[in-house]
Amino acid sequence: MMGNNIDILTELESWYARDNGQQLLSSTRQAVDTILDTAFGYHLLQTGSTRCHPLFVSSPINHRIYAAEQAGEQINLLARADELPLESDSVDAVIAHHTLDFADDPHQVLREIQRVLTPQGQLLVIGFNPYSLQGINSQLRGISRNSLWHWHTPVSENRLTDWLHLLGCEVQDCIYLAGVPLFGRGAIRRCVIRVNAWGNRHNLPIGSVYILHAVKQVSAIRRPHRQWRWRRERLIGLVPKPAPSPTPYRPGRSGVVQQIPGREDRF
Repeated sequence: MMGNNIDILTELESWYARDNGQQLLSSTRQAVDTILDTAFGYHLLQTGSTRCHPLFVSSPINHRIYAAEQAGEQINLLARADELPLESDSVDAVIAHHTLDFADDPHQVLREIQRVLTPQGQLLVIGFNPYSLQGINSQLRGISRNSLWHWHTPVSENRLTDWLHLLGCEVQDCIYLAGVPLFGRGAIRRCVIRVNAWGNRHNLPIGSVYILHAVKQVSAIRRPHRQWRWRRERLIGLVPKPAPSPTPYRPGRSGVVQQIPGREDRF
């Protein structure tokens, strides 16, 4: 994720601190909140290219993990998105906030996210739409090697849908936000805001950002048993362990409780 001449995390956070980024972040949070209202479970993970923009504040899931490659005030897990130190099938919901946009191998990142998701787990992929005004502007600015957008590897919604299908995930919906980047002042800016609000309501596919909602249906990737045994010692287990059931018993002749052969407690 780190460019040769630029710190992508810092640059993207700086971009989101501007007017256009703030407006886009606000619309993204509103859309994500609506989807997360129906996502339940024990654990939620957000990963991506920012460290100060949590999108899970209103989630009913209490245990929330915010992962990034660099430390930050709200980061509680330092990890690469393509090598998450979490057990397979352990996370109930994942928010991938621009995780694929600046990844060296976005397909590998998606495979890793699919691995840690539980069956029927919810996945939200948030990415820049290459077929938008913002996408065209990013491609033009990406000509300069000193620009954030030089390291941008856009993944279209159609391409992402194909990848998720191969990984055994079913796409539920795709939301597009902010078709027109903010510009101007006064009446012009208010007009742009109204146009974007209208586009958001009608979900026009020219939005600057898309939010793709998918559900993991099957475990499409099977790892070799030997490799799994090597990794299990360094992975973080998140799935809650059920309480052990009582040991079946029957009274003996002397009234002492005896265990039934072959039914010892196992923990």
